[in-house]
Amino acid sequence: MSARIDQAAGVVYTGIWAMLAAWFRVPTEPPDLPAIDGREPERFRPAPGYLAYLKFMFWIALLAVDIAIVGTWVVVVIVEPWLGALLFVPMLVLAIAPDVVAYIAMRLRYDTMWYVMNERSIRIRRGIWVIQETTITFENIQNVLVTQGPLQRWFGIASVVIQTAGGGGAPGGKHHGGNLAQHTGLIEGVADAPRLRDMFLGKMKASRGAGLGDDRADQMHRHAAGRAWTPAHLDALRAMLDEARRLNAAA
Repeated sequence: MSARIDQAAGVVYTGIWAMLAAWFRVPTEPPDLPAIDGREPERFRPAPGYLAYLKFMFWIALLAVDIAIVGTWVVVVIVEPWLGALLFVPMLVLAIAPDVVAYIAMRLRYDTMWYVMNERSIRIRRGIWVIQETTITFENIQNVLVTQGPLQRWFGIASVVIQTAGGGGAPGGKHHGGNLAQHTGLIEGVADAPRLRDMFLGKMKASRGAGLGDDRADQMHRHAAGRAWTPAHLDALRAMLDEARRLNAAA
């Protein structure tokens, strides 16, 4: 039954996605970031396993509801067969229609998620009714975590949590005392989470090194060198000292 619903919803989804994209002006292309040193930004999306994971979680959550609907209808059929026959079509619609709607919602969630990364920052986009784009610069990253539950491990996916300066709350971006969503970036459903984590940490170190490393040391050295005493300065000081001694002797 689930496979047929999946197939039917897939056909309906194609048309609905086109209409929603036109009505709400949903961008179908990934967000953009400038190229750095001639390197084009890397664009990627959640892995296909993430969509399978969402479907699985949906079917688990919906199973109890479907059993309750069908079970109630069976009881009605046993007690009042004519009423059960009359309610057959409404029961079928009530059991199947939410499945199709939920499938479309999951596909919309999946298809609107984009991750774009260049040498300096990463941009995360999600949403269709309200489109959210978050840009995180690697220089501001404080920590990068990989989270993976048992079901995520089964589907071969994981999430990468990026904590920036001022963050440090829970992976969802919330903690006691406020919402830290603006300080946390969540990359969901990727198949190569360890590679991304190591890449982010490497870019974080490179970005900080470029801003606070050798370049800054050279600037401090040049600044100090500019303040060094020159022979002209020393001659002027000797002349001032001699004049002070002469005035003191005259007094």
